[in-house]
Amino acid sequence: MVQTAVDLANTLRPIKGEDGLETVEQLRDFLDGHPAAEPPRSAADRRTGPRQLTRADLAEVRALRETVREVLERANADPVAAEALINDGLRRSRATPVLRHEDDRWWTEVTSDTDRCSAHLAATTLSALASVIATLGPARLGVCAGPTCRATFVDLSRNGSKQYCTRTCAHRASVAAYRSRRSPR
Repeated sequence: MVQTAVDLANTLRPIKGEDGLETVEQLRDFLDGHPAAEPPRSAADRRTGPRQLTRADLAEVRALRETVREVLERANADPVAAEALINDGLRRSRATPVLRHEDDRWWTEVTSDTDRCSAHLAATTLSALASVIATLGPARLGVCAGPTCRATFVDLSRNGSKQYCTRTCAHRASVAAYRSRRSPR
């Protein structure tokens, strides 16, 4: 679910002026690409087809995106503010931890007791970010250091030294630094 949180935050590209969640159809596409992000449905509900999404669902998910993005942007510099954002979001989504068991495997997950798409998405993404902060520390959440990129990331690497959202951004920065060193002054 951490990747879902990052993907949600990165549907907004502020430097490029791009927004990947402008329509209900784009929200449906996002949820289709992240099936665990939707609230569980009964077998009867699944037979009726995909969940019907509304402009209200879109507005709620866009508001959640702002919270998730703010957590990712602020966690390293202001972990107390990130903590407040996460806790407030979890309270508003009515998040509840649940113990699950399947095929001799046990795990916990955080869900919402409402069927609102945004509430379930908030419960799962914010609890995943909270888990990263609790286990690895707030410095593992960040924003790409690329000068033309504001994409967010979660650093799950062993050494915790990630600075860029992708290898592409890291390569661009490396090439720019090389060219800067090689240019005549």
